[in-house]
Amino acid sequence: MNNYDYISLGAMILMSILILVQTRGASLGAGLGGAGEVNTTRRGTEKTIFQLTIICALIFSLSLIFSALG
Repeated sequence: MNNYDYISLGAMILMSILILVQTRGASLGAGLGGAGEVNTTRRGTEKTIFQLTIICALIFSLSLIFSALG
């Protein structure tokens, strides 16, 4: 295993945890077309967790690309 494999493994685990921590007000019924909140704004900790998830996804994607190239 090279360094990119370790980076992608760490980013994958951290991204999975961040995705599981995120909370949404929508239930299963709202996901299937029922009434739910249409427009919400992320604030505070929720926004930070969302941004960290995006950064982890980018790190994960880049580490997979660099691992395939190298």
